Amino acid sequence: MAEKKGVALGEKLNLVNLAGYQDGAVVSRTVIDKPVGTITAFAFDAGEGLSEHTAPYDAFVQVLDGEAEINIDGTAHNVAAGEIIIMPANKPHSLRAVKPFKMLLVMIRA
Repeated sequence: MAEKKGVALGEKLNLVNLAGYQDGAVVSRTVIDKPVGTITAFAFDAGEGLSEHTAPYDAFVQVLDGEAEINIDGTAHNVAAGEIIIMPANKPHSLRAVKPFKMLLVMIRA
């Protein structure tokens, strides 16, 4: 079994369990990190989040568990398990976990 960055290659994984909740923290785990893009699992305790920032690439977010408010260019979006949202490149965005929240972030650099 090959392993890179703590993720077993060629083995099945449970997306929801890739990053675990920690009190008062944001936890991330890189799944894939390649020159063409990244896939990262995140777990946010309730009330935790990411401050407003921009990225030069579109960011695909798949909500795995919980609920969050994601602000994109001044518009708030409530997202919950099973939903996706795409944060456009070069638009300011931020997020805050309404309750404990897990997401898979896919960034493709193109």
